[in-house]
Parts: sequence; structure tokens; C-alpha cells
Amino acid sequence: MWDMNDVCQARYVRDYVLHVEFDNGLAGDVDLAAYLNRGPVFEPLAEPSFFAQFTIEGGTVAWPNGADIAPEQLYEMVEAANKARQTEAGAASVPIPAPAARRGCA
Repeated sequence: MWDMNDVCQARYVRDYVLHVEFDNGLAGDVDLAAYLNRGPVFEPLAEPSFFAQFTIEGGTVAWPNGADIAPEQLYEMVEAANKARQTEAGAASVPIPAPAARRGCA
């Protein structure tokens, strides 16, 4: 559950996938390809070189044209991706640790 957590770090992985890390330690990959069809502000992100120009602003990822994605949405996407990864790995896998108490961005 999102608790007003901020994105502290993000890195480009491939295509429209970013690896994001939150201030409470939750981290994972998010595929943002679905955002490319969410209105004119997201259209420039379809160009991979532009997509890779994201920065962290206001606790979330943002692009030079003003496009950004709500941190709570990113948080939910990371949680869902991590849960799916853990389910795919099976019960014998090492569990993904729960996020720590809010640590803040370094």
C-alpha cells in the first residue's frame, strides 16, 4: 500500500521499462508502454530516446515535456510486478522483503 512514498531512484531498463526505487526500499521494474496512448502529453514518450530522458521531480518520474506518472500508480505497479514475479518463482523461492519504514531519499 502506498503511504505517500517518493521515488528516490530510477533507471532505464529497456523499451518502456524503468526500474524504480522508493524511499521505503520498495523497488522493481515497471513497463510504462500503456501510457503511450493516454493522451497528447505522453505521445513524445513513444520515441525511445525521449522516453529515456526522464528525471525524478516531485517524488516521481517526469519527462522534459511535462509528462509524469503519479507516484502512487508507480508504487502499485511495482507491488503488482513483484507479487507476480514471486508467484511465478513458486513457493520455494526466497520471498521479496517487505518495504522498510520510510527512510527518505539519500
